[in-house]
Amino acid sequence: MTGSMIRLHDYWRSSASYRVRIALALKHVPYERHEISLLDGANRAPDYLARNRQGLVPTLEIDGVMLTQSLAIIDYLDATYPDPPLVPRDALARAQVLAQALTIVADIHPVDNLRVLKRLENQFGADQAARDDWYRHWIHEGFAALEHMAGDGPFLGGASPNLADLCLVPQIYNARRFGLDLSAYPKLVAADAAAAGVPEIAAAHPDRVKAQG
Repeated sequence: MTGSMIRLHDYWRSSASYRVRIALALKHVPYERHEISLLDGANRAPDYLARNRQGLVPTLEIDGVMLTQSLAIIDYLDATYPDPPLVPRDALARAQVLAQALTIVADIHPVDNLRVLKRLENQFGADQAARDDWYRHWIHEGFAALEHMAGDGPFLGGASPNLADLCLVPQIYNARRFGLDLSAYPKLVAADAAAAGVPEIAAAHPDRVKAQG
């Protein structure tokens, strides 16, 4: 893939985009970043829908080919840039890491997505406090299970950051943003702290990305 034109269409605060930025950084893949503002509705613009029919972020564009869905993108990156591996090769360890990742990606994130929160407001009249309570509830449900699924560390996925950590770090960021008490999840907090000490992961943080424009 040397010499390929790689462009990431993402939103600085998007959890799914954050996961892919971490993967690209850990694998030292050079890319061009293109901001798609979800708040401004840029994801529903015709030119973006031509790239991603769901109107979601991220989209990874490689020589004109569009890849969507964060886990599919990360799987592609792991196959194309195998070092460092983000999913274990051992079948049992692989299943365990995928279970950790999917607890976040399939069970927490979809019901806390921006479009779901907007639906709660527009269809059911939920005010900001109600939406925040909804958000925290589903993170708590997932984190309570994930805390028991965590191993000995230092990272959620084991001795080095992998797919589970790529999913955890953005979700911890969101939990703090919405004021969730994390004291019940010491293993998750410790794993997040270990990840924060990895320069490539730190570089993908939303605040760093926003500051860069």
